[in-house]
Amino acid sequence: MIKRQWIYFSGLALFIVTISTGFKTKEEKQFGRIEGFHLAEDEITHYSVPTIDETAKVNFNFPSTGKSYVGFKQAIAIKESQGMYTLVNRYGYMGKYQFGKSALRSVGITNTKGFLTNPGLQERAFRALLSKNKWELRKEINRYEGKVMKGITITESGILAAAHLAGANSVKLFLNSNGKNGYRDGFGTSLRSYIKKFGGYDTSGIVAHPSPQVQL
Repeated sequence: MIKRQWIYFSGLALFIVTISTGFKTKEEKQFGRIEGFHLAEDEITHYSVPTIDETAKVNFNFPSTGKSYVGFKQAIAIKESQGMYTLVNRYGYMGKYQFGKSALRSVGITNTKGFLTNPGLQERAFRALLSKNKWELRKEINRYEGKVMKGITITESGILAAAHLAGANSVKLFLNSNGKNGYRDGFGTSLRSYIKKFGGYDTSGIVAHPSPQVQL
């Protein structure tokens, strides 16, 4: 009798332990040092990993401004930096419109640190560079605007956007070779894709100038 009771209670205890281990809550992962996100030893803590449904809710909503000049600026900024004024990429291009240092010098800006912290200066620099590129590409704009090249309608805004990506000389080579001499930046973005993506915007208010200088 005593032996049967011992066997019964032993089995019951084993059953309870087995069942309880099946209902443990999801363990949280401990992060101390991962790429791009660093914590000091006294900052180590616990974080829950988000689910697919949670990450899918993250998005960027930008108001549409159509094919106006403001719309053109907005579209370029979203493509270049998601609209972040202080962004500097791995190649050293900086700001909302991702300027290189040589482009900034061409419009009279040498203080890159001050440039990054001055949104108004970045907006003026963008317009000045458009003005310079419009001057340098004035013959190509007159010659090719409205024509179809490799299935893409060439427009002034598309040409100016491509010059912002690759420089005026690269745009000249592309157009004068009927699209055969292309260009891709360090991220693989093609000049042709910019002509297509940013075509049809109103950039008529940009005045062509050989050497525009930004007012600091």
